[in-house]
Amino acid sequence: MSFTGRCIKSWWRSATRIYTQPAVTSGRLVNVGDKSEALFQTRAYSNNCYSTQHASRKLVWNGEEKKLVICIEGNIASGKTTCLEYFSRTSNIEVLTEPISKWRNVRGHNPLGLMYQDPTRWAMTLQTYVQLTMLDRHLSTTSAPVRMMERSIYSAKYIFVENLYRSGKMPEVDFAVLSEWFEWITQNINLPVDLIVYLQSSPQICQQRMRERCREEEKVVPLEYLEAIHQLYEDWLIKKTSFSIPAPVLVIPADQDLKKMLHHYEENREKILAARNV
Repeated sequence: MSFTGRCIKSWWRSATRIYTQPAVTSGRLVNVGDKSEALFQTRAYSNNCYSTQHASRKLVWNGEEKKLVICIEGNIASGKTTCLEYFSRTSNIEVLTEPISKWRNVRGHNPLGLMYQDPTRWAMTLQTYVQLTMLDRHLSTTSAPVRMMERSIYSAKYIFVENLYRSGKMPEVDFAVLSEWFEWITQNINLPVDLIVYLQSSPQICQQRMRERCREEEKVVPLEYLEAIHQLYEDWLIKKTSFSIPAPVLVIPADQDLKKMLHHYEENREKILAARNV
């Protein structure tokens, strides 16, 4: 099956999960000219009462109780894994790390490693798969009231795809195709995010941490790459001059050692779990 076919199949499975939720009372997919429009009604719980909702043009997750979605964002080696491990010990939180194992092994191929070695050739291949797997992360079901994700489909596009294009390592046609996919997804599928936790770390510290953890694919990553990623994050989440931000942002300085970072997480625990940025 072609990649496009797999994407459509994945989307349809997601749509089917949405339509078959117990709270959905009616659903249909209709064509309006050359556009598809999802129309359905749901019964959603609100203050222990039922409310009827009508959604147009977006597939939405109204069939279950509202869950908080928190995205941990930051540069490579900014401390996201440590943060997720800390909160994974809290009950009633589902932690979703980036599906790196999938990016390293697609039927025996390593698109992540190939992209680092020759980004001009393999960036499109990796990023289409990243977009698909991150969409799957956003749409996965959970019984926990809080979902904490490592990065998001938004940073995949706004940070990493954007950097590849700006640096000249992604042809304009590849960037255009990925952008069309991203726009279709975000315009037609509801992907709620309640809080972004930005681990703000300097590129130099990130490079030092990368060397210490010795991941094979990261051995060829230069400081200039980390600086470019850092600047894109700063423009997006701090200066707010590049792209729209889907949720409030809580900034945590992340250049400190492990002990101090754990203290930061404990200090901000209530804010994070209540999805507040102040």
